[in-house]
Amino acid sequence: MKIVFAGTPSFAVKPLERILEGGWEVVGVVVQPDKPQGRKGILTPCPVKVFASERGIPVFQPAKLREEIPALKALGGDVMVTCAYGQMLSLEALDSFPLGVWNIHASLLPAYRGASPIQSCVLAGERETGVTVMKTALGMDTGDMLLSLKTEIGAEETFGELSERLSLLGAEAIVKALPLIESGNYTLVKQDEEKAFAVRKIDKEQAKIDFSLPAKKIVDLVRGMNPEPKAFAEIEGGKLNVYRAEIAARPAGTEGAKVGEILSDSPKQGFLVACGDGAVKLTEVQAAGGKRMKGSDFLSGRKVKKGQVFSC
Repeated sequence: MKIVFAGTPSFAVKPLERILEGGWEVVGVVVQPDKPQGRKGILTPCPVKVFASERGIPVFQPAKLREEIPALKALGGDVMVTCAYGQMLSLEALDSFPLGVWNIHASLLPAYRGASPIQSCVLAGERETGVTVMKTALGMDTGDMLLSLKTEIGAEETFGELSERLSLLGAEAIVKALPLIESGNYTLVKQDEEKAFAVRKIDKEQAKIDFSLPAKKIVDLVRGMNPEPKAFAEIEGGKLNVYRAEIAARPAGTEGAKVGEILSDSPKQGFLVACGDGAVKLTEVQAAGGKRMKGSDFLSGRKVKKGQVFSC
């Protein structure tokens, strides 16, 4: 069975690698066009392009997939596998492969359809997620499901850490799915539209910490924004990135503190900040232009003082 693979970020590399290790022939790879990176705006290839190029697999980078449909058909692919590709597929694309187009989606569908399933799941404080292999339809992640694999989310697990695990789980799922697809011996399950909802791409504005929220909401925000776009808090015109935080209790005598108020500047006690239902401890932070460090080490430099208040 010949496969055309479409995927762009690092999340899609491990599934592609496992497909190759499984002995299937990948006749072409489709990725998003190179994008400018850094302050100098240097065009940089995506992780899947780098991986495929190193293995001599033809790479296609159309601005619109329909531009390459004739070339992709000429590859003689039996099936297309997509994984975080980044473009909606047209009916022409879906009809171009005899065994169909199949997508590896990083959620337990029908929940968390759309652009940010992993990140949104962490932000929502979910304790379980997974990956779903579905037959791609014209709607956004609406296709009938072939199989799903579940996993628990660790209480302290970040968006980045969960992404790495789900990439491995997606690789496991697709190598289970491909023999079924090849044989035609499978049953598809329709998604329950009453349980379906979609999520949008996360932007930087959503990463600001609102200390009026409950501690768990703040901790989940910090987890969900790590490593990007990074949760942050603002104090007296300065910005502090927060990579890790914990739920904490307010020290005695601080029950009347304002939300966002620094309750401790003692490295021993920890970097405590008042929030909507108690306090949070900022355990890994980074000042503008500085290095990531433990919250206690940050306090040792006396960069903030007890009684100062973060904006909400």
